[in-house]
Amino acid sequence: MNPYRIGSGAGYAGDRIDPAQALAEHGRLHALVFECLAERTIALAQLRRSRDPSQGYDPLLPERLRAVLPACVRQGTTVISNMGAAHPLAAGQAALAVGRELGLPRLAVAVLTGDDVLPWVRRHNPALLDPAPGGPTCAADLGDRLLSANAYLGADALLPALAMGADVVLTGRVADPALFLAPLMHHHGWAADDWPRLGRGVLVGHLLECAGQVSGGYIAEPGRLDIPGLADLGFPLAEVQADGSAVITKLPGTGGCVTRLTCTAQLLYEIEDPARYLQPDVVADFARVQFADLGGDRVQVQGGHGHPRPDQLKATLGYRDGWIGEGQISYAGPGAVARGRLALQLLQHRLDRLGWAGLEHRADLIGVDAMHGPGLGADRAPYEVRVRLAVRCTTQAQAERVGQEVEALYLNGPAGGGGVTQSVREVIAAASALVPRAAAQPAVTRMDLSPHEAA
Repeated sequence: MNPYRIGSGAGYAGDRIDPAQALAEHGRLHALVFECLAERTIALAQLRRSRDPSQGYDPLLPERLRAVLPACVRQGTTVISNMGAAHPLAAGQAALAVGRELGLPRLAVAVLTGDDVLPWVRRHNPALLDPAPGGPTCAADLGDRLLSANAYLGADALLPALAMGADVVLTGRVADPALFLAPLMHHHGWAADDWPRLGRGVLVGHLLECAGQVSGGYIAEPGRLDIPGLADLGFPLAEVQADGSAVITKLPGTGGCVTRLTCTAQLLYEIEDPARYLQPDVVADFARVQFADLGGDRVQVQGGHGHPRPDQLKATLGYRDGWIGEGQISYAGPGAVARGRLALQLLQHRLDRLGWAGLEHRADLIGVDAMHGPGLGADRAPYEVRVRLAVRCTTQAQAERVGQEVEALYLNGPAGGGGVTQSVREVIAAASALVPRAAAQPAVTRMDLSPHEAA
């Protein structure tokens, strides 16, 4: 049997679009997956939807679909993505609108809902996983700050959408590897309790889910690990056999590289225990994974395994957690570090005078000690530095005052400050909890261009 070819079109919400278009046009893919939903991304999407009920899906969804749909529909490539975020049904309508705009002859969109478990969380008050000392320990502690609760659905929830023969499958919160596992299960006919194959499918998904990271973007370091063509980094694809073994590669002529090293770096990315990678569909086991460098940006992947799936689903709870006010100002030339340190002292005095010294804050000298503290940078005297003050505040007005205090350094010393920036942002924090599988109610809705529209 010919291998199933599946590509990665995005590794995060703001990822590049042209590498996905190249895959759509030249990758000879069965499926192209856009993984665009991080822990806080869906909570932010819920916030947008609360302000505008027509929003809540990924703002880049139309642009991405415009880039890839013509080739994907023409070649029979299924587009799968969690860009539905907090409003998958609206995302489905947006996808149809792109189809109309492009004049496509047909377009079938399947939308997966049911990951929103906020009503269940409010009723049952689950404990939070790994609560911070002194912080909330259960959902009820968040009170009216609780904004969203979304369970990580698995590949099993996606299978009905694929069975419909949809050209585009859009979801909300789904486990990242499940976006890749579902089409493999559908195509190869893997059973929902075929734990070894499911574990290998999760392995493929984990290697592809961060897109350009496995093509060398994650390890590039000038003079030590030089990666060719980073400006035109090619996104990866996998050729997956019926037994779950795979070759990770990329399009010829694109930048970056796919090697045993890049695959190893991605394998270990965000993995606490390689032998027990908990996913909704399977507990994947990566402990005996082996990579063989075949040359020509081709790496053979073997050895993944799996065990029965967990009894519960993980859910991400998004909640409002105050505001951050920030201001920055630069100093350059002789004595730049000394003037920067004086600026920080002045700002600390201003916080004291305002009665805000007890608020959580950071006062950094970027270029000297912002990353590692004062110890490592103390013996260096750069020609230019940037002062940064950031304060976690309880109100928006308080956060706005932070940037104003930094801007006041223009005329109130020290000398030579310039390039002030101010920003205020609401903090949307994320916590995790376990919920029973029954708390989530997956459902698939199909949407089609009507014959009149297609004509």
